[in-house]
Amino acid sequence: MPDLNDLGKRVRSLSGPVCGGALIVCAAVLCGVVIGETSIGFDVVLKTLSNNFLGTALSVDPIESGLLWNYRLTRAIVAACCGAGLAISGVVLQALLRNALAEPYLLGISAGASTGAVLATVAGLGGGAISLSAGAFAGALTAFGLVVTLAHFAGGSTAKHGSVQIVLAGIAGSQLFNALTAFIIAKSANAEQAKGIMFWLMGNLSGVRWPDVQVAAPVVILGFIIIVWHARYLDAFTFGTDAAASVGVPVRRVQAVLILTTALLTAAMVSIVGSIGFVGLVIPHMARFLVGHSHGRLIPAAAVFGAVFLVFADIASRILIPGQVLPIGVITALIGAPTFALILIRGQRT
Repeated sequence: MPDLNDLGKRVRSLSGPVCGGALIVCAAVLCGVVIGETSIGFDVVLKTLSNNFLGTALSVDPIESGLLWNYRLTRAIVAACCGAGLAISGVVLQALLRNALAEPYLLGISAGASTGAVLATVAGLGGGAISLSAGAFAGALTAFGLVVTLAHFAGGSTAKHGSVQIVLAGIAGSQLFNALTAFIIAKSANAEQAKGIMFWLMGNLSGVRWPDVQVAAPVVILGFIIIVWHARYLDAFTFGTDAAASVGVPVRRVQAVLILTTALLTAAMVSIVGSIGFVGLVIPHMARFLVGHSHGRLIPAAAVFGAVFLVFADIASRILIPGQVLPIGVITALIGAPTFALILIRGQRT
């Protein structure tokens, strides 16, 4: 574990970039509040924010104020949190597993969350006492536990061959939980329920409100702090687990802490907004291309890029088709797939 003096130096070195990144994210969130299906004047936006943040009593239409405060702002904040969380999780997994295609959903978390959500809403698990988000979070953690257990019994030590076992176990776990989800929907869901679940599975911010913000923001901030704390260890993993161990990195403990952190981050985000692809895969590569491979710079950059990307993807999902909100996962896939193809082509040429 880095000592406190080392941590203090690291915090001071990151204070400037982090503050600059926070301002960029705040500007993106403001765009998410201003831009929407219904045109609302910028002065109304400023008055609404002033009334709620500063306690002023400026005259604002209550309907417009409620739309801005309870709908657009919450969507924008959760989108930023989700984008940042998935992006830094992708950075960690690509470093630990030494696999450029690693992403948060590789651990089977998304598939498990889908099964948990379906059990809670369609199958009525818990007699209606369990919400969709709670069911999704429980399913995500169950899937992660199964993947880790399967990887362990597959004979891989986390220090040397664990990355291969985790990837294979994640694939197996994802297939299992996807099959369970399809089975439950086919057996128990009516057409309306199936449509709602499929919309949620592709990423849905429509139901996000302030209680979701109160979950998403602290989880992402805590996860970011833990991952930044281990940034230098991630640099050591670039050369493999043996090289990391040779320079004094406690390989097993670091892997366990960081993989658990990414699992909890991803589980929390998926339980709130559903499955949103390509963020954890593409954004780390984009950030690496712009700021380099040092994780001290890469992690904050990925967090900012991921947050901004998902906020503007959410804006696009609301305004592309008048009168209809698209699943945000559709937007991220439409942007992410071509972008990743370009990254692959550029990497091959270089």
